[in-house]
Amino acid sequence: MGGGYADAVSSGTSALFVALHALNPQPFTEVIVSAVTDPGGMMPILFLNCIPIIADAAPGCYNTSAEEIEKLISPLTSAIVVAHIGGEPADVEEISALAKKQNIPLIEDCAQAPGAKWNGKYVGSFGDISVFSTMFGKHYSTGGQGGMVYTRNEELYLKIKRVADRGKPFGLPEGSTNCIASLNFNSDELHCAIGRVQLRKLPWIVERRREIVAQIAEGIKDLEIISLPKPPPPAEPNYWFLRIQFHREKSKVEKEKFCQALSGEGLLVMPSYRFALPHLMDWFRNRSVFGESGYPWASPDYKGDPHREFPTPNALGAMEMNFNLTIYESWGEEEVRDIIRCLRKVGEAYQMD
Repeated sequence: MGGGYADAVSSGTSALFVALHALNPQPFTEVIVSAVTDPGGMMPILFLNCIPIIADAAPGCYNTSAEEIEKLISPLTSAIVVAHIGGEPADVEEISALAKKQNIPLIEDCAQAPGAKWNGKYVGSFGDISVFSTMFGKHYSTGGQGGMVYTRNEELYLKIKRVADRGKPFGLPEGSTNCIASLNFNSDELHCAIGRVQLRKLPWIVERRREIVAQIAEGIKDLEIISLPKPPPPAEPNYWFLRIQFHREKSKVEKEKFCQALSGEGLLVMPSYRFALPHLMDWFRNRSVFGESGYPWASPDYKGDPHREFPTPNALGAMEMNFNLTIYESWGEEEVRDIIRCLRKVGEAYQMD
């Protein structure tokens, strides 16, 4: 990351909780968060008695933007959490400039984006804190479950360590006792040993995935029914999965049937990424956090609208427009040819004449 400090924790969800807790937001303030994210990328906000405020995606993609975030900033805003979904970087430079202008701390959720870059800099190096997931399914894995919390600010790092380890007085004068109420979110030696080895592989993993995507893009470039979205010039994705745009107006069938046919050919496809819209899930709609109290929304100390709804037409549109293809850096040339062959076979069968 070019310097700074990192603390290994038990999961990506734990990493976000630790990062938010280290910022110490006042209860019943608001945290702006990307609409498209894992539930674990939103739930920690509630356990600090803060209110998630949902930022819509930018048109056509999964990530939010400075424009969408700026609409939601209010005197109640205490933090911003921005996710880089699928390893495609959000325009974090513009978002960071907005956060600095408004004097609001920014957390980058890089759970799916280790090794991705924006303007030549690793994502995670723009915000005040960044968080990573290192669970078994990620590019960079420490084993079963794991996470990292990163910052360039030494004082903030000590706060992160205190939160991650039951409030131990790291960096405080001798004789200090546990200084903040928290839980034990530490990783362990075995997972860290795995992680130290895996970290050396990360540059190759990211580069190989980029090569595979470039080959797929070349192999299907003449199809009209599907296309690969071109990242903006400053973005260098790491491709945790490959987002593919489906052009319904060019197709004889709906996207679901198209994806079923791809699955029938053996491809690992996700027709819709709707489970990455936590604000539409039962737990959010039913306010199921602290018993049946409805807290933190229902607290009389919350000065915002507890019944506020968050229309996210761009995020929903992206779900309709795109599907996801699982890719692996371990694929060789034969596997990549097979992927292209399957995409072309189904594409040519269902493409409008």
